[in-house]
Amino acid sequence: MTALLAYTIFGLVTGGAYAVVASGLVLTYSTSKVFNVGHGAIGMVMAFLYWELAENRGLPQWLALLVVVGGCAPAFGLLIERFVMRRLAGAPVGVTLVAGVGVLVGLIGAAQVIWPPQARPVRPFLDAFGVHIGQSFVSGHDLVTLACAVLVATGLYLLLNRTRTGLAMRACVDDPALAGLYGIRPTRLSALSWAIGSALAALGGILLTPVVQLDYVTMTLLVITAYTAALVGRLRSLPWTFAGALGLGLVQSYAVAYLPSSQFWIAFRAAIPALLLFVVLLALPQSPLRIGGVKGSRGVAVPNARLTAVTAAVFLAVVLTLALVVDAPVAGQLALGVVFGTVLLSMVLLTGYGGVVSLGQFTFVGVGAVTVARLGTSSPWALLAGAAVAGAVGALVALPALRVRGLYLALATLGFAQLMDKLVLQSPIAFGVRGSLQVPRLAGVGSAQAQLVLAGIVFALVGAGVLAVRRGRLGRRLIAVRDSPAACATLGVNVRWIRVGVFALSAAIAGLAGGLFAQLRETVAASDFQLFNNLPLLLFAVIAGVTSVTGAALGGLLLMLLPLLQSGFPALAGVLVVLLGVAAAGLARDPNGLVSWIFRAWRPS
Repeated sequence: MTALLAYTIFGLVTGGAYAVVASGLVLTYSTSKVFNVGHGAIGMVMAFLYWELAENRGLPQWLALLVVVGGCAPAFGLLIERFVMRRLAGAPVGVTLVAGVGVLVGLIGAAQVIWPPQARPVRPFLDAFGVHIGQSFVSGHDLVTLACAVLVATGLYLLLNRTRTGLAMRACVDDPALAGLYGIRPTRLSALSWAIGSALAALGGILLTPVVQLDYVTMTLLVITAYTAALVGRLRSLPWTFAGALGLGLVQSYAVAYLPSSQFWIAFRAAIPALLLFVVLLALPQSPLRIGGVKGSRGVAVPNARLTAVTAAVFLAVVLTLALVVDAPVAGQLALGVVFGTVLLSMVLLTGYGGVVSLGQFTFVGVGAVTVARLGTSSPWALLAGAAVAGAVGALVALPALRVRGLYLALATLGFAQLMDKLVLQSPIAFGVRGSLQVPRLAGVGSAQAQLVLAGIVFALVGAGVLAVRRGRLGRRLIAVRDSPAACATLGVNVRWIRVGVFALSAAIAGLAGGLFAQLRETVAASDFQLFNNLPLLLFAVIAGVTSVTGAALGGLLLMLLPLLQSGFPALAGVLVVLLGVAAAGLARDPNGLVSWIFRAWRPS
């Protein structure tokens, strides 16, 4: 009984910190209809800033907390709203998601530049104070966390439901033009909501820091639990959000206490937030969210079959020439860039044509790579097997997610990616006890130059296939479903099964690229397919152009160059990540990306 009480208290404390973070998400979404994917990154940066002031500069804890939560975090929220989110007013969910991912990645890069990796312990609040409840001890930090959670939930509820400012915030979401006629200034109220939301992200991050320690990615992705709590409240109910956060904290605490300590159950405990996110998304009624994708945008011109064949031949001629003139290391890097381009082709189909923003596409690359590695054969049939398995997994993911769309569907892919990361790709199921697998290269394709030619052939064939899909009946339906699913359903188009089909085909392409990646590297490990690797993939797709095959080729090369530049210029490693995030946030409204600029320069109007 004593142990149960102790774990219950620990779960309530952790849930209270989740409630603070989730409340900020609910406030931002309910007042601006923008789901802030970078919410956790804001909390992470502000937690580092708190450490800088309280631990490194010697300020009193209460003063450092006041400066960060009361000053720096709201000011940063104002900047994000003014220079990023305000430009996206009225944009589809897919656009705002990409901008949020850009903010997230950029903030991680900024934190790495300002605070290089090292151990940074953070003292808990009121560490000399505590109370005994039965035989369990509740520390001062635990009491502060619970008090903050209650005060935040109460304060936000009163703000949104009992004050003129809160009512005006909600009115601006429903009809900003009409609210403006009554003298309300929607931009000021949106800025206020982002300032408060950033302050709550900072407070939640600081409260969780003594528990999870300061880590760039861990603290940023910890917000997945806050996503789940916010979705329990359907992104609008603060009481339900608060209850959901406490429930999640209790589930995690009881899992630590009562689940076995084997390697599988340790991984399962780490996957609980993602599992609950997936369950909540599928169990709750769908909120009236806007449809995601690149609605209303015009893609680049689609070449006809003849031009496609000529371009593919030219591309292969260039690849063959490079294979003949460059040495093995350069050929290997170019082959890797072409393989990444093939991965991005899967996103052209899914996101560019289908309008579905996936936050877990690199997971299918991992499925294909593991399949090829497990088969352990040099036959080309292994690549097709990897594509088939990844396609089947993609269809399985799409089937339970048929009833959700837009934001919910994007978050479902994020939950799936973390589930696969924790339960499969990071476990002995995929890579064995050593955490890595040897992969034989295909027969007759042993050199790096031959690998480059093989990767080029696969990219040309898949790219031609993607363009054939776009020109055909399925492609026309994909564009129609992307722009107006309701109209398509009215005309008798089976929107759901089209979504399953495009998910499966996109996952199969990613799995094929994963097989190429595995046999090119010859050794694949669990670290190659971690959850965070999905985010740069999405950003490079958007920056280069997610609606064209040319954009996929350019994005693959840029994705290949990023780690080379980071290793060649270590001092600029974090700066490059910041620039990546800024570029993605700036190009979020233009899914055609840099390729559209090149095409316009080549064919001036």
